[in-house]
Amino acid sequence: MDRWRDKVAVVTGASAGIGLAISKALVQQGLIVVGLARRKAKMEDAMQDASGPGQFHAKECDITKEQNVIEALNWVKSTLGAVNILINNAGVVNHQKIEETPTPELEHIINVNLLGLLYCSKEAIKLMKENQQEAHIININSVLGHMVPPPGLVSFSIYPATKFAVTALSEILKNELIGSNIRVTVRKCIKFCVMPGSSVPEKNVSPGLVKTEMVVAAINKNSMFSKMPALEPEDVAFSIVHALTVPPHVEINEITIQAKQGPLLP
Repeated sequence: MDRWRDKVAVVTGASAGIGLAISKALVQQGLIVVGLARRKAKMEDAMQDASGPGQFHAKECDITKEQNVIEALNWVKSTLGAVNILINNAGVVNHQKIEETPTPELEHIINVNLLGLLYCSKEAIKLMKENQQEAHIININSVLGHMVPPPGLVSFSIYPATKFAVTALSEILKNELIGSNIRVTVRKCIKFCVMPGSSVPEKNVSPGLVKTEMVVAAINKNSMFSKMPALEPEDVAFSIVHALTVPPHVEINEITIQAKQGPLLP
C-alpha cells in the first residue's frame, strides 16, 4: 500500500457499516479519505476512534443529486488536488414486495444504488484522467447482482435489479477505460447455504450477510437470516485493501468473499 500513501480516496456511504470500516482501514494505511454521506455528524463521530497516519474529511453529500456529487468532488479537487480512488459503497434496500412499495421508494432505491454510483463514477473519472496518475474505482456489489433470491425468502424488492445493473455498469466502465491508468474492481459478498429447518427447498440458495444496518432490517422481516453465517464490515474492508495492494499491471476484476460455516449471528 506504500504507493497509495497520502493519495486521496473517496468513499460513499461512509457514515456506517461497510463504508465506515473501509474509511478506517484506508486511514490506517495512510490515505487521505473523504467520506460522502448525508449524515456528516455521524461520520465525524464514528471516525473519532480511527487510528493511523492518514486523514479523514467528512463531506455531506446526497449522491442521488448529481449537482451534490459535482460540488463534493470539485471540493476534493480544489482542497486535496486529486481523486485517486473511488469506493462506490452507498446502497439501500427495501423488504417489501414491489406491488406494496410506494413508487417514490422504488425510485429512491434506483437513485442510490445505480444513479448515485453512476454520478460519482462519471465525475471521478474526469478528475482521475486530469490527474494522469494511477487510479482505481471499486464498486461494492452483492451476490444479488448475480442472482435473484428464491421463493421463500424475504422480498428484496428491486434491490437485485439495481445490483444486476451495477454488475453490467462495472463491466462497461472497465471496457471503456481500457488503455487508461484507471482500474475497475467489483466486490461482492456471497455465501450459499440451506439453513437447517428452513422451509426453503434444498435446491434453493440463500445469500450470505454482512453485519450492517440493512441486515438488522432483514432479520426483523425474517428471523432465518439471524441463523446465517455473516461477515463483519472489517472483512470487506480487508478485501478492498487487498485489491488496492496488487501491482499496477494486475487487474482484479471481481472479488468474491464469503463467511465460512461457523459462528452465526447472535
